[in-house]
Amino acid sequence: MWQVMTPVDTDNDTTSPDISVVLPTLNEEATIAICISKIQEVFQSMKIRGEIIVSDSSTDSTPEIARSLGAVVVHPEHRGYGYAYLEGFRHARGRYIVIGDADNTYDFLELPTLLKELDDGSDLVIGSRFRGEIKQGAMIPLHQYIGNPLLTWILNHVFHANFSDTHSGFRAFRAEILNKLNLQSWGMEFASEMVIKASREGLKIKEVPITYYPRASPSKLSSFSDGWRHLRFILLLKPMPFLTIPGILCTFFGLILMAAFYASANDPTGRFHSFILGAILISGGLQLFLSGILIKVYSVIHGFERRVGFVEHLLNYHTLERYLFVGIVLTLMGLLIGSWILKSWISTGFGELAQIGNAVLSLLLIIIGLEVAFTTVFISMMCLNDETSP
Repeated sequence: MWQVMTPVDTDNDTTSPDISVVLPTLNEEATIAICISKIQEVFQSMKIRGEIIVSDSSTDSTPEIARSLGAVVVHPEHRGYGYAYLEGFRHARGRYIVIGDADNTYDFLELPTLLKELDDGSDLVIGSRFRGEIKQGAMIPLHQYIGNPLLTWILNHVFHANFSDTHSGFRAFRAEILNKLNLQSWGMEFASEMVIKASREGLKIKEVPITYYPRASPSKLSSFSDGWRHLRFILLLKPMPFLTIPGILCTFFGLILMAAFYASANDPTGRFHSFILGAILISGGLQLFLSGILIKVYSVIHGFERRVGFVEHLLNYHTLERYLFVGIVLTLMGLLIGSWILKSWISTGFGELAQIGNAVLSLLLIIIGLEVAFTTVFISMMCLNDETSP
C-alpha cells in the first residue's frame, strides 16, 4: 500500500521554501514553460520562497524544459494522476502545497487568491470553475453540464457536503494535513478522495472562483472510465446507500412475499409466482447486502475508512467462524430438503413433481448458505495481511 511521506518540518529550517507547487505532467512540452513562468512570476511578485516540483511521466521534452527553468523533476514509478501527486508530495518541503495541471487550463497567476485563504485560516482551498468562468471550448458539454455536476451532486448528497466543483485540479492546502488525509488513490479519483477525506476530518475548506481555459493539446481524460473511477471511490467509502440499504429492502419484501404463500390456507398454489419472486428478491437482496459489507471491509482494511460498528465486529476471526458455521448449516438444510424431495420423487416412479414450493425453498437455502459462507471466507482471506485483526 502506498504511503505518503511526511513533509519536512520547516519551522526551524530557514532554507526551506514557503510554498511547494506540484505539477503532474504527461507530455506537456507545449505548455509546461508557460505554467512554470507564471508560478515564478507569482513567487517574485509576492516575495515568497517557493519551489516547483514536476512529477513527470512524459516521453517528450517536458522534463528537460522544466529542469531548464529551475523546477525539480521527479519520476513516479507508476503512471496515474494520483500517483504523480503522491510522488510529488514526497519531495515537497513547503508549509503550503499547491497542485494544478500543467496544461495551462488553470491560470497560475490566480494563485495569490488561493494562498490568501490559507493565510486567513483555511486548511484546503479549491479553485471552483463553476463559481468562476469556464471559457468557450475549455470543457466539453458532457463534462460541463452532465458529468461534473452529477458526480459533484452525488458526492455532496452521500457525504453531506456542499461543494460546487469537486473535480477541480487547482488546489492549495497546508502540508500538515497530508498526515490526516492519508491519500492513497493512484488515478483520477484522487480529486474525490481529497475533498471527501478533508470534509470527513472536519477541515476548514474554502472554494474560490477561478477561470478555466481551453487546452493547447488534446485532453487525456476518458469521460466514462474516469467518471466511473470517481463513482467507484464514492462507493468504496459509502456502500450503504448503493448496496446495503437496497439489499435489506429487497430481502424484506422477498420475505413478505414468501410468507404470504405459506399464509394462504385456501389455495397456496395460486401464489407460486409471488413465492418464486420472493425467493429471487431474498437471494438478490442478500447478495447486494453482502457485497456492501465486502466493500466496507475492504475499505477499512486498506485504510480508507476507520473500524466502526459492525465492521469491527466482522474483523474478529471468532465472529467469522460463527458466520461460516451459519452458512454451512443453511446449505445443509437446503440439501436435506432437496434430498427429501428427490427421494419422494423417486418413490413415485419419477412422476410429476408436486413439491415445487419446497424445491424453491431448498434452492434458496442452498444459495443463501453459500453466499454467507463464501463471503465469510473471502473476508477472512482479506484479513490475513491485516496485522491488527484479533
